[in-house]
Amino acid sequence: MRRDNLTLLSDFYQLTMANGYFEHGVAEKTVYFDLFFRKIPECGGFAIMAGLEQVIDYLKNLHFSEEDIEFLRSKKCFSEGFLEYLRNFKFACDVWAIPEGTPIFPMEPLITVRGPALQAQYIETMLLLNINHQSLIATKANRIVRAAEGRAVMEFGSRRAQGADGAIYGARAAYIGGCVGTACTIVDREENIPALGTMAHSWVQLFDSEEEAFRKYAQTYPNDCTLLIDTYNVLESGLPNAIKIFNEVVVPAGFRPKGVRIDSGDIAYLSKKVRKKLDEAGFPDCGIIASNSLDEYIIRDLLTQGAEITSFGVGERLITAKSEPVFGGVYKLAAVEENGEIVPRIKISENVEKITNPGHKVAWRLFSKETGKAIADVITMADEVIDENEPYEIFHPEYTWKRKTVDNFYAKKLEVPIFVKGECVYESPSVQDIQEYCREQIATLWDEMLRFEHPHKYYIDLSEKLWLAKDKLLKKYAQDFSKKRSVRKPSSSECIC
Repeated sequence: MRRDNLTLLSDFYQLTMANGYFEHGVAEKTVYFDLFFRKIPECGGFAIMAGLEQVIDYLKNLHFSEEDIEFLRSKKCFSEGFLEYLRNFKFACDVWAIPEGTPIFPMEPLITVRGPALQAQYIETMLLLNINHQSLIATKANRIVRAAEGRAVMEFGSRRAQGADGAIYGARAAYIGGCVGTACTIVDREENIPALGTMAHSWVQLFDSEEEAFRKYAQTYPNDCTLLIDTYNVLESGLPNAIKIFNEVVVPAGFRPKGVRIDSGDIAYLSKKVRKKLDEAGFPDCGIIASNSLDEYIIRDLLTQGAEITSFGVGERLITAKSEPVFGGVYKLAAVEENGEIVPRIKISENVEKITNPGHKVAWRLFSKETGKAIADVITMADEVIDENEPYEIFHPEYTWKRKTVDNFYAKKLEVPIFVKGECVYESPSVQDIQEYCREQIATLWDEMLRFEHPHKYYIDLSEKLWLAKDKLLKKYAQDFSKKRSVRKPSSSECIC
């Protein structure tokens, strides 16, 4: 993939904080950051991890060029010592991450970064940018693929994507989510994801007649002939002309027609009529492709109505995740090292969902040995081990009386090492392998989690040790705030009751 210098693709406050860390002597203080998300898009049952390969590329190439240094000097808010530090910058963090294609859930660490505070803080923007975008599109794509019930889904959204990266990395993420190919040619070259496509309405309009347009196309591509039949009238013109050209050009050349595409009109009604006429003409193997602003809900409705569609081309509503175009991942400080000890840190908020889980943590997935299905995820402190040979009690982090003992299970750590002291120790799989891995992992989820409306809520629990550490910090800050309120003198405008 492309290797532009994206070092300054960062929120400006990352640089002002970095300068401050440097000036106050805490730039090298060892810290832990977690990247996680709070809510599954569209109230779905799960999301899909994607974008890690681009994170790795970014971290491998992270450096400040002389051009970068001169630009920052021109801002007149950074010390010369800090700029010299950046000139000699070398990434030195440890990074763990959940592999791409894994089903993921709120609040569990997707990426954990350990290292010097200046470095671990600085990379926030690019980590979030890549994981938020691709995880969003992979999740949306998988919803659409599941709605298609085994029919092929092609990603057709390049022209509606938000810029070049939105098209390229969106197509990659859509493939991870289960699409069979993309309309974006450069993605085929870069990722070996099949580029697919036939003709636009302009091809049909360019020739003097629809029949001539179809004939020329069939003569050019007799072995892969798919004709767009809705330029003028699907049933009165497009389909009869397509059948004529299949009989006069494609079959005599020794091939079978691949398909017809419908891009407008009442697709459910038209597809049923088209299927009947194709079958009567001796082409039961000719596919019917539907496109035109589709998403999982429209596809589901079409199939419920008996639409005779063999594959779908999905564009703008996939590549932009139109129905909920924000993933909402965040990057928060979780711990610092002081005198060799890991000291947990917590962010507290009036919004309960924004309270973070403190400490250096590990997420585990528990699977039933009997069914192979995922039972629950458990977030533990990094020094904890889940013993598969003993029953393990899980409990709801908020409603702690809700408890369950799990046995006959095996446990898998979700994160794997990516960087050790700044050196990459992970080899990214091909996107084809990621897609297959994604398919396998989704198969471990219960069918009830795959519903679009009111899916079963998967358990994401905390170990008792982590829960107690979090509870201790919450109580500590509550006591501190209470003491401050008790000693504060009321103003003359306040009433003492």
